[in-house]
Amino acid sequence: MLMPILAALLAQAAPATPPKPYDPAPEDWRAIPDDEIMVISLTGNRTVAVRLAPRFAPEHVANIKRLIAARWWDGESVYRVQENWVAQWGDPTEKKPLPADVVPSPAAEFEIGAFEAAQRMGKADAYSSASGFTADGWPIATDGKKAWLTHCYGSVGVARDALPNTGSGSELFTPIGQSARRLDRNYTVVGRIIEGMANLSSLPRSEAPMGVYATAAERTGIVSVRLASELPAAERPHFQYRATDNARFAAYIKSRETPEPPTVPVGANVCDLAIGVRRAP
Repeated sequence: MLMPILAALLAQAAPATPPKPYDPAPEDWRAIPDDEIMVISLTGNRTVAVRLAPRFAPEHVANIKRLIAARWWDGESVYRVQENWVAQWGDPTEKKPLPADVVPSPAAEFEIGAFEAAQRMGKADAYSSASGFTADGWPIATDGKKAWLTHCYGSVGVARDALPNTGSGSELFTPIGQSARRLDRNYTVVGRIIEGMANLSSLPRSEAPMGVYATAAERTGIVSVRLASELPAAERPHFQYRATDNARFAAYIKSRETPEPPTVPVGANVCDLAIGVRRAP
């Protein structure tokens, strides 16, 4: 009985840890609309939440919402898990008919309107002349002429065949081992996983070509895919992103690019920084 009392007294006596310059302030947290959150329920009571990017890939996100409304993914699977590369989900036969209102081959949305970075990384990287973050927390890059969303760990892209406009959005993938920046401007980014990434990155790898499971038994089943706005109020997850248009996020970038000793500063690229997302308190 004495130990819990002593622990409580010590906790009260301990001075509060002063905030770091890069810690977010309460006002930095902004709500993500419920109709921009895709909730994927996997077998084994596992869930993955994806923040969609309708501002940057409107045609493909519109298709994704139509597929959700048609319950197209229900009963499908995660059928490809390639070591240090991607996990991919959808119809493994690639023959399932699309809903009538889904555009089968929308134009590629590899690039976005402009390089609207609220914060920039200090140096260029091997894939761009500049990179940074939009005010609402999306990692972006530019070559000085065009701009694009980057394929970081957890980003969600549209799988396709050889032609750029062959991906409807019915087959999606996410990098699971590290960032996949060589896919930048070659595949459309439609979102980012904001919760449950481990439920994809920890799946068994396939040794078959391209990481496609050789048998149906190896696949992870998809129970359902819904927008958060479709779920009953009591079951609906609410998320917030960390806004970047402030001095605190600028300090966060600096802390990663030039960390304190004894860590040796070696720089950082845009995919090295964690994007702040949390469940709404």
